[in-house]
Amino acid sequence: MDETTRQTITKLLDSHRIMSVATLRPDGWPQATTVGYVNEGLDIYFLCGLDSQKAHNIAHDDRVSLTINDDPEDVMKITGLSLSGHAALVPDDVEAARLIAMMAPRYPDSPPLPMPMPTPDQIHIFHVTSSFISLLDYSKGFGHTELIAA
Repeated sequence: MDETTRQTITKLLDSHRIMSVATLRPDGWPQATTVGYVNEGLDIYFLCGLDSQKAHNIAHDDRVSLTINDDPEDVMKITGLSLSGHAALVPDDVEAARLIAMMAPRYPDSPPLPMPMPTPDQIHIFHVTSSFISLLDYSKGFGHTELIAA
């Protein structure tokens, strides 16, 4: 991946804070869920409950697909990305605590949470390693995507 493309993807990741994550249920059906995320460059992290369906799905099959996109009034200004990859638990509690602490600043205008932020022993934190990324940019044509091997 060239540096311009990497910067475009990173800028898109940095400018958003929610994404849809699709996992595969054990019965083979996909399940899509909206989650908050943090990123460091192209490294994407999201939190989920210990007993959530997402956590069970990823334990069964670590393949995930993500989408992050805009919602502009003009359909021809839609931009975003679709990503496929693998999700792995962040095993280190110090690293997990650091990532949890990165979540709150993503929501500076949000009222205080009605409960404290979870601790690493109360949730799962997944790191997504990308295999393929598709950049979506309708300004280049309706439904225009550019597939990039990560």
